[in-house]
Amino acid sequence: MTTVDEQGRPEPPLDGDETTTLLGFLDFHRATLAWKCAELDTAALRATHPPSTMTLGGLLKHLAYVEDYWFSYILAGRPRVAPFDAVDWTATPDWDWDSAAEDTPDQLRELWAATVERSRAVVTEALSTGDLAQRARRPRLDGSAPTLRWILVHMVEEYSRHNGHADLIRESIDGRTGE
Repeated sequence: MTTVDEQGRPEPPLDGDETTTLLGFLDFHRATLAWKCAELDTAALRATHPPSTMTLGGLLKHLAYVEDYWFSYILAGRPRVAPFDAVDWTATPDWDWDSAAEDTPDQLRELWAATVERSRAVVTEALSTGDLAQRARRPRLDGSAPTLRWILVHMVEEYSRHNGHADLIRESIDGRTGE
């Protein structure tokens, strides 16, 4: 049985196996980002906490890209999907951060949510045919192929770090705080 906290986040299991624990923490951190970005309009999603230029909208789009990159592109070896497939990443390496200002709150939330759902499906598919030790189908630029375990731990780290940023930005917008 999953316990949900007062912000609507699923608590990671206290007694799960390795896979269940990793997926539990990843879903908790995904829900934390959703909570930090909830009920905000365009201006709020574009607000910064100087001197940083980072925005909550940028975080949503960046984490949508990171989800797609690690799960669909690297782990599953699938081609990039829209909007990430049309980006010249060499010419615009910060496209995910910078282009978020052009998107509405609904577009940002829908892109992120759709990418998370696609990532969950990729992980479910991978686990149906292998375990956490399976290697990604597409090697990274250096030729190495991380395991699913490494990708999940990396994604927990990625969300954890950026949720710290989201805490500060959200507090600067409307004073809302929380873990």
